[in-house]
Amino acid sequence: RAQVKSIKGYIEVVRIGIWFIGAIILLSILIEQSPLIMISGLGAISAVLLLVFKDTLLSLVASTQMSTNDMLRIGDWIQMPQADADGFVIDIALHTVKVQNWDKTVTTIPTYKLFSDSYKNMRQMFESGGRRIKRSLRIDSNSVRCLTDAEIEEFKRFELLNEYLSEKQAEIQADNEKLLQQGKDPVNQRRLTNLGTFRMYATLYLQQNAGVHKDMIMMVRMMEPTAEGIPVEVYCFSNDTAWVNYERIQGDIFDHLIAILPEMSLRLYQAPSGQDLRMGIEHLQTRDSQNYESTAP
Repeated sequence: RAQVKSIKGYIEVVRIGIWFIGAIILLSILIEQSPLIMISGLGAISAVLLLVFKDTLLSLVASTQMSTNDMLRIGDWIQMPQADADGFVIDIALHTVKVQNWDKTVTTIPTYKLFSDSYKNMRQMFESGGRRIKRSLRIDSNSVRCLTDAEIEEFKRFELLNEYLSEKQAEIQADNEKLLQQGKDPVNQRRLTNLGTFRMYATLYLQQNAGVHKDMIMMVRMMEPTAEGIPVEVYCFSNDTAWVNYERIQGDIFDHLIAILPEMSLRLYQAPSGQDLRMGIEHLQTRDSQNYESTAP
């Protein structure tokens, strides 16, 4: 416990007190007066002392509160944007807290700022055993469409989708028969879409992925469509909180999902680059040249 809870602040307070008492005794010897007389005279200059030791008193209260409420420990990863701090706490003293950032620089923060201002502590995330994965795939809206019966049968080759598609197909067929019996137009029939099937595939893939925490929230949801496509967000937690392992698990998940999109006739949205525009112009010029040559006398 002593390795993560710093007592340096209390030691510095005792040290200041010893120096203060020593100064009073030394001064009383020099002027040949009782130390009690000098201490009793401190009340007259208490306002000045409070002003001089303002930061020390604020830091002492903050350090005591943080230690009592277990708000900060050595080794905690904290993020405090207003102080440009993002890294591990390496030292907690009376007046300052030192944070080693990811670029190996050190940010020094006044102790009372960590008590009065807000910051994010990642300790609870590490203790929970799960680290959040929250990332979106933007689907090109032009690639979203309804599936034909032949495509549904083809998608059953995916082991993860076989049972889902069979159940969904039976459910939709029963509902459509009721609609037809009521004289409804076939255009109003329920049909599966490739985007909905992909969302279910991604959900089932997460459920069987060994790197995903099974006891925490897990879902694949469609967000509001924008000019950059239809965002499909993957929201889950990895079961390894170490940064390198977390990035590996997250990368493996999205590598697979991106690679499987063409299998379901879906495309990622990608803004056209200068190369795309140049190739389009060259294609139009070539086509126009061929049309001119074919119509020339």
